[in-house]
Amino acid sequence: MCHFPQRSSVWPFPKLCSIPWRFYHTSTALMCSCSKTVSDEKYQDPFQLGRKDLKNLYEDIKKELLVSTAELREMCEYYFDGKGKAFRPMIVVLMARACNIHHSNSREVQASQRSVAIIAEMIHTASLVHDDVIDDANSRRGKMTVNQIWGERKAVLAGDFILSAASLALARIGNTTIISVLTQVIEDLVRGEFLQLGSKENENERFAHYLEKTFKKTASLIANSCKAVSILGCPDPKVHEIAYQYGKNVGIAFQLIDDVLDFTSCADHLGKPAAADLKLGLATGPVLFACRQKEPRGRLECMHVFVSSSFGHLQGHASQERQEREEYQLLGSAA
Repeated sequence: MCHFPQRSSVWPFPKLCSIPWRFYHTSTALMCSCSKTVSDEKYQDPFQLGRKDLKNLYEDIKKELLVSTAELREMCEYYFDGKGKAFRPMIVVLMARACNIHHSNSREVQASQRSVAIIAEMIHTASLVHDDVIDDANSRRGKMTVNQIWGERKAVLAGDFILSAASLALARIGNTTIISVLTQVIEDLVRGEFLQLGSKENENERFAHYLEKTFKKTASLIANSCKAVSILGCPDPKVHEIAYQYGKNVGIAFQLIDDVLDFTSCADHLGKPAAADLKLGLATGPVLFACRQKEPRGRLECMHVFVSSSFGHLQGHASQERQEREEYQLLGSAA
């Protein structure tokens, strides 16, 4: 069963609420009861709504990466090849447009608001480069990772350089409030990574720990980017808080579903190895929900189903005996 944030009756931009639903309807093969629209409302593709403002997004990002060294430039531009979903910039430009319409009835996205969308994608990509080093990942978006091609040390430096370029772009906006809001994202990314390295012994605290980690590693970027464009487009603090909360809930929902897809989709569909978190001994939402089963037997059986599904994608024709042995080794590390 899938759970999404409920629509708020005080939300002034109702059309934006369709974004997380529509995104997963059109971009994934997730099989759940949410796969059908919940009303007769006609949803518009959010990527089409934001297409004009996202045009030449990756070309503009490359212009921010002014590098004289050919190798460093190639590394920094590696993921800005136009094959990413651009989910975060799309959310940001639509939030900007919604705030502008709400405040001044303008449908145009300001240059500074579009810069926030560019910066958000740069920060996100830099975090991917660093995450792949930490996780020793070998594939991302259907191709080899930066660390696999150029090595871990150079990958770390490439991620740092992308962050520095994003910081320069942020400074050029010239708004100290916006700088403060978006630099919080970088702090949260680091704190989130540290949270992921730890866990809680108390079972009741594990899910709260997981959600806090999820907010800092994923949702903070979307939440604070939405808040930033709302500040640029509307002076009302109430709107700023609504934009922040919307981005926070979309970000958490996005990661919850991504963690489910880690179990239910194959590597070809994900563009990265399936069951990657489980192999690293990280207990994500599906495993934590399984751990909440009251009976130990039911708990183990539920977790066994998750891992068996993952190994169906990962192991192919591996022997049943070897598969089960490796499954329970993973369960022991994640539980």
